Amino acid sequence: MEWILPIIILCYVLICLGAFIIEILNLRHIRKHGSEIPPEFTGVIEASDLEKCNSYTFANSRFRTIHTVYNEVITLIFIFGGVLTWYNQTLFDYQMQYNWSFAVWGVIFVMLLSYSKTILNIPFNLYQTFSIEKRFGFNNMSFMLWLFDLVKGLLVSTILISVLLFGAFGLVMLMKTWWWLPVWAFFFVFTLFVIYISPYILDPLFNKFTPIKNEELAKEIIDLLKKAGIEVSGVYSMDASKRSKHSNAYFTGLGRVKRIVVFDTLLESLSKEEMLAVIAHEAGHCRKKHVVKNLILFETLSAIGFYIAFLLLKSDILAEIFNLYPNTFFAKLIVLSFIGGIILWAMPLFFNAISRRFEWQADAFAAKLMGSGKPLANALIKLSVDNLANLYPQKLYAYFNYSHPPVLERIKKLRK
Repeated sequence: MEWILPIIILCYVLICLGAFIIEILNLRHIRKHGSEIPPEFTGVIEASDLEKCNSYTFANSRFRTIHTVYNEVITLIFIFGGVLTWYNQTLFDYQMQYNWSFAVWGVIFVMLLSYSKTILNIPFNLYQTFSIEKRFGFNNMSFMLWLFDLVKGLLVSTILISVLLFGAFGLVMLMKTWWWLPVWAFFFVFTLFVIYISPYILDPLFNKFTPIKNEELAKEIIDLLKKAGIEVSGVYSMDASKRSKHSNAYFTGLGRVKRIVVFDTLLESLSKEEMLAVIAHEAGHCRKKHVVKNLILFETLSAIGFYIAFLLLKSDILAEIFNLYPNTFFAKLIVLSFIGGIILWAMPLFFNAISRRFEWQADAFAAKLMGSGKPLANALIKLSVDNLANLYPQKLYAYFNYSHPPVLERIKKLRK
């Protein structure tokens, strides 16, 4: 077993190095082509605007690289530097002293790690919000609002994750010989529940949602959705501008509680026809049942993952490889998640490929519904300029990191 651990560490380092190389390839590609104004953007973007887009991409790339290295070093120290052993032993001693139940022990074990990760990443969160985003004119948040969001986010996540973990670990304790199936089913039902209540309970905790004031636009959106065969409970504007100048629109909820949400920043930047085209694109996702298909795919893979996890956690192989003592379920769960990240390193290629295919389908649906692809193409041009998008992502980088096709490819296809 001693030979396995060095291989695991080597694979982890190689994956991290690979991600770093892909990041460098993307930056080199931008340096080579980034000064060229695409024909689709002629008259819309100036050379100075393109330079600002590139500067924003470079700033985020540097930040992302440093942040990633920071997190990976902490992970290696935690797993291999004796911290996990100390943490596991300490909580085991407390569990023996206070006679915690298995589920309570598990919730405490995981939540303390979650809080630690949040605290360790606060400096990076602050820098990204109040340095990078502010420098490029996106941030509208005050420090107090940021702090308020952080506290609310911790409270909400504590409640939701604790309930999820308590239920899952309770099922593990009750059904020791075949817990993987009921735990997977519990996760699935809990996910549906959260999606269902989000528009009415969770989302309003952070943002204000009001019916779109432009009644004519709201009516045209509803008529457009009816033409697409979609019924929604309402069309709402979200006060995104109090935090950021970035813009977006999305469907939320399931079944009859579906609603469409438009950022107030989007309402200010697009014409009526362009706005309808963006809504038509989102309608394409809904009509093509992309959310349902993604959910089915994810849950199918999750079921397989839960079964494999069940087989590994009931054995002592992980404890032997990582020298875990005491041999607790939760310490094995942590190292299993670490190994899973290594084994599934290429999974983004698979999911991004599916997501990009769905985006092409939604674009085609929008073009058909609007009678032309030009309104959505024009909207994408404006959104790219407003959000300082990278117009020249390197192909390999895009495969690993882009859930949407590169914007120039989308615009060219829509204009045809």
